[in-house]
Amino acid sequence: MIRLRVLCPEEDEGVVECVLEVLAAEPGAVHVVRLRGAAVDPPGDVVEADLARESVDEVLGALRELGCVRRGGVVLETLDTVISDAADRAEEAAPGEGVDAIVWDELLARTGQGARLSVTFVIMLTIACLLAAIGVVTNSPVTVVGAMVLGPEFGPLAALAVALVRRDGSLARTAGLALGAGFAIAVAVTALGASGAAGVDLIPEDALTNLSGVAFIYQVGPFSLLVALLAGVAGMVALIAGENTGVLVGVFISVTTVPAAGFAAVAVVLGDWIRAASSLLQLAVNVAGVVLAGVVVLVVVRASRQRRGLPESLPSAPSDR
Repeated sequence: MIRLRVLCPEEDEGVVECVLEVLAAEPGAVHVVRLRGAAVDPPGDVVEADLARESVDEVLGALRELGCVRRGGVVLETLDTVISDAADRAEEAAPGEGVDAIVWDELLARTGQGARLSVTFVIMLTIACLLAAIGVVTNSPVTVVGAMVLGPEFGPLAALAVALVRRDGSLARTAGLALGAGFAIAVAVTALGASGAAGVDLIPEDALTNLSGVAFIYQVGPFSLLVALLAGVAGMVALIAGENTGVLVGVFISVTTVPAAGFAAVAVVLGDWIRAASSLLQLAVNVAGVVLAGVVVLVVVRASRQRRGLPESLPSAPSDR
């Protein structure tokens, strides 16, 4: 279930009644509460309700038409536990299955927040690349897995997929900047670190030949692309379902991205241009594979819901200027 909170300014007479009518007509809405005069800025009423996940998009579409988003405010909050027979009946009455419902506003909020180029994003990605480089130098799969845990690139990759489906140029540019600048900075810092390590003889001479445990990082092949496609599907399905599996999915996606970036930095420092180019190609191919798989999942889920006649409200993308 998802908690809905709507702020209805008192200057918009009749809007709160319309909101209540929308919720009354929605079979997936339950526990409707009206708090008269509870809102302070802007002053007005607050309406709350619990919604079955598959009902959220249709209700949000109706609230947009009423102007609640422009003049008031709408808040969504995922509820982990709801103990109520009425809530159970509402979920049964709502059309479709909750795990298949795309709540676009929720999806945009999650991907939009993770798509921005921030200091935290760059630091985490840089540390992940440094760990990946150490894993390469020491031929340590365990260290490479540690790099995967820290890799934060799942957010921008998911945002790119959403942006392509929505034709949202602004979101695509934001995610592209985060990926491009983030990986560029991370690889540059990792290369500087590798140069310092090479200068004090910390990198073995066979660092790029003794790769029995981590050779998958730079070897481009059908299985690496398959892993990327599966990672993209898993990531987007987790986002659509609203499951709290971001960390695990992020590790899965990082199998094909962060280690390749770290390997490329080490290969450049050691002058192995062939392996450096191969690892960068691995990175590019798998980034494209993750995004493509995410787009396909979104398109397939939308098409499936449309065939079943289930409602869906896709927020319009901001126009590019």
